[in-house]
Amino acid sequence: MTERSTAQPAEVTRYLRDLAMRREDAVRLRLRERTASLEMARMQISAEQGQFLSQLVSLMGARRVLEVGVFTGYSALCMAQALPADGRLVACDLSEEWTSIGRSFWEEAGVAERIELRLGDASETLSALLEDGEAGSFDLAFVDADKEGYGGYCEQVFQLLRPGGLVAFDNMLMGGRVLDPDTTDPGPRHVLDLTERLWADERVEPVFVPMGDGVVLLRKL
Repeated sequence: MTERSTAQPAEVTRYLRDLAMRREDAVRLRLRERTASLEMARMQISAEQGQFLSQLVSLMGARRVLEVGVFTGYSALCMAQALPADGRLVACDLSEEWTSIGRSFWEEAGVAERIELRLGDASETLSALLEDGEAGSFDLAFVDADKEGYGGYCEQVFQLLRPGGLVAFDNMLMGGRVLDPDTTDPGPRHVLDLTERLWADERVEPVFVPMGDGVVLLRKL
């Protein structure tokens, strides 16, 4: 399987991944294995990241969760499994092809009714939620989408979160390229700029979690 990690030694990454996979249920494992066969498998979060997201939902007692960037649905599965039976996850993505892979696994895990998949431009979906009076109604958000859009998603998600709510941004290290001054890829520059803005933003309490490809976790003050 394609794996991503920070600059920690490979044996440490393998150890952490092994610990996470000891508690990974069969449905999650099969979905990761199915995704590993795709050309874009690198977009998949790791088992320990899924475990981390699931734990956040449980610890917060979250009932309403927002996801921007679904891919094949592993992160949605992990979070939905931790929601109560009447909890809801609004999942935003552009691709019918990729998200359709996750649907059968959501059904198998018995959480499909907790996931409301909205296909289309994520910024338009978030705007629609705000227009529908959903501001301040979400407990937790996970953003793992196009990096050029992170800045805009951040502001929209921030409005949708309740005070004390959390938002997690994935790929905030981009394989270390955020610190490469010679990169021609605009993605790392957008991510680094967002990180700098967040650490200067007094509306949030940020923490950088060196897990996977780097996760920035924000608490709305």
